[in-house]
This record gives sequence, C-alpha cells and structure tokens, in this order.
Amino acid sequence: MSLGERVSEELARGALEQITIKGRDGYVILTGVGTEAVMVVLADNNAKLGLLLMEIKKAQDKISRLL
Repeated sequence: MSLGERVSEELARGALEQITIKGRDGYVILTGVGTEAVMVVLADNNAKLGLLLMEIKKAQDKISRLL
C-alpha cells in the first residue's frame, strides 16, 4: 500500500483509497479499512467492476464500524 500512497501523493490525487490490480486470471482489489486494516478482494475476469466496487464500499463501511 505504501507504493500506492506515494504515487497518489506524487501525482496530486489525494489520499489513497484503493489499489486495483488486473491480472491474466482476474482482479485483486486492496482497500483500507480504518487505520489498521486492509481488505483484499479477489474477483475473476467476468466480474462487473462497478457493482463489485459498490459492494466493497458497503463492506468497508460495515467492517470499519466493527474495528
């Protein structure tokens, strides 16, 4: 996550919210939850990213309330 934070800061894009990696067999999405946790989501190539990102945000909000 620190590389993503550095890139986000250097390119003046604000605080890092998530990192999305697309590989040959699908996606890896890393999202910060609170200040101490990172949520990792794996999805295949057929995933609808818009819907997935909405669900990730919902889960992120729920988990952050529990931490």
